[in-house]
Order: sequence, then C-alpha cells, then structure tokens
Amino acid sequence: MQGGSGQLSFPLRISSQCLLLAVAVLLKTLTDPAQAENGADEAQYSVKLITKNYIYGKTEHKVNVYVKMHSDSPFLVCMDLTLSQSEVIDPSYLWIGPEGQILEKKKDVNLTATGKLMLLNFSERMSGSYTCTLSYRVVQEDMQVELERFKAYKFMVYAYREPDYTYQISVHFTTKECNFAANGEFFKELEKVLNNLISHLNCHIIDASYKCHSVKRPKHALADELFVTFQVNPFAPGWEAVCHQAVRDCEDVTNSRVQKARWLIEEFFRTQSYILKHKFQNTPAIHYIDHSFQVTRLDNCRPGFGKNDVIHNDCTNCCVACDPGTYSPDNSLVCLKCTNIRIKFYGAKSC
Repeated sequence: MQGGSGQLSFPLRISSQCLLLAVAVLLKTLTDPAQAENGADEAQYSVKLITKNYIYGKTEHKVNVYVKMHSDSPFLVCMDLTLSQSEVIDPSYLWIGPEGQILEKKKDVNLTATGKLMLLNFSERMSGSYTCTLSYRVVQEDMQVELERFKAYKFMVYAYREPDYTYQISVHFTTKECNFAANGEFFKELEKVLNNLISHLNCHIIDASYKCHSVKRPKHALADELFVTFQVNPFAPGWEAVCHQAVRDCEDVTNSRVQKARWLIEEFFRTQSYILKHKFQNTPAIHYIDHSFQVTRLDNCRPGFGKNDVIHNDCTNCCVACDPGTYSPDNSLVCLKCTNIRIKFYGAKSC
C-alpha cells in the first residue's frame, strides 16, 4: 500500500543519510579558515562620495554626501576645486548646520583652520543642510585696491545604513511521485538539517515551503519534482547578544553572518551532488537535482530608514534616513508620508 511503513522508511532513511553525509563532508571545509573566509566574502557597498578624504563644494548647486551611521564624515571643504588650486588671500569661513546653528566649537565636529569640516559619530538626527560661506580678498596688481569676495557652498549630508540581508533560496528534488508519502517527511528533515548547519551563525531558515510539479525537460521523460523555497535570515534567537558585542551598528555583523550562512548552504547542495555520484550505487527516491540551486538577496531597511533611487541616486543601495515629513515604522524599503503631524527631523519611525 502506498505510504505504508516499509515504503516510507526506506526512501526517507536513504535521503536523510544523504543529507547528513553532505553536512559531514561540508564541515571539513570549516577547518580551513582561508577557504571558509574566501567563500563567504561578498563585495560590500561603497559610496563613491565618501571614499575620498575631501569633498569640495560647488557654487552652482548643492553637493550630496552620504555618511554611514556612527562613522565620521569625510572632510567637507569650504571651497570649490578650482579655487583650491589658486592663491587665496585672508580667507575666513563660517559654517552653518541644520536649523541654523553655528558649528564653530561644537563638540560633534572637527573644524580646521582652513575651513574643512568633519562631522563626528554621525547619526540620523545630524542629517540636513550644511552651508559654508567663504570670504577672501582679491588684491589688484598695483596693490592699491583690495576687493572682498564671498562664495557660499551647500552640502546636503544624509545618514545611511547598509540594508539587512536575507537570502531567498530555491532548490529542486526529484521524487517518486507527487503523492509520495515520504515527501513531507523529507522536507521536514531537510529544513532541520539546514537549520543545524547555520545555527552557530545565529541564522535560521524561515518561510520554508514546497510544492510538487510534473516537469518535462528536453530529452527527458515527464518527472515529478519537489520545488523547495526558503529564506536564510540572520535574526535567529540570540542575535541581539552578538550585535551588542559589535563596536558600531550591528548590520555589518548580521550581514557578514548571513553571507557565511548562504555560502554554507550553497556548499551543502554542491556536496549533495558529489555524494549522490560517489557514495550511493542506487540513487535515492528523493534526491537533489544538480544545478537547481538559485539564490536572490532580499534587502530590508531598519525603522526610520528607506531607499529612494530617485532622490538618492548617488547611493542607490543605501538605506537613507527618512526625510522630514516622512517615516518608516518597520523593516520595509520605503519611507511613508506623514499627514497627521509635521515631522521636522530625519529618521522618524512613527507618525
């Protein structure tokens, strides 16, 4: 009888053994730190504007600057690049920050004698308009006439975070048939093994599900396959304690962990293919389909931050502090307009 104890246990036992063997082989790679580290590396976001030591002003338009939360900004130069290549006589500088405050002698700034401004330990509430007025003298060749000149430079400075990463993964397995009783048990076993594989990284599997479909591939007969999908999430119980050990914002820590978890899972399925070819004479009734692994990164922003590729096209991958008049109460990607009250600050989490 289909689904009876004999037919259920044998394919399930073999398939589970295959899964556990894959974990054992994979864990050997963890003893090689260089290999594990190289596999987990992914390019981090870099914002072109803030990788330089100095950002010069422009008289014709404002300059957008993006500063990572709790980092120091680059030096904002109270001068345009052309003027900086010339002789400037008796220069003086006046920096005005958000809400019109004079920045000289403020504790959260580094203001040099040559008019360069660095904002220290930047936060979302420090976002806004920073304007510098440069005054200097122009002396005529006969040394008889001195003219005083003024130039104003405006910088719009925004706090940003890197998005929190989650990975959406899909894989396919062949199965004996769609109503095969072992399908559900196999899926539970797979989810358990994957969770065990990444638990030391404080990551876990969420939103796991599967469906069975009949598939006709070129040059192959019609076959039943399990379409398995799940997400790799860095917020397993205990993640807060790990983040509290971080020097600054914890998204760097959580992103690094989930990248490693994603790599471990990809290696797990690659190892499945090896084990099926070299460890079993008879292919299990349920087994991984080689090269079916697909992964997509899903981004989320912390409350008070969002993405806007139109306004912040210099920092399209950044979660930027919500502008005044907008807010973000959750981990969505969009800052919402607030019509109930007037929000005057950056990074609002409620309306």
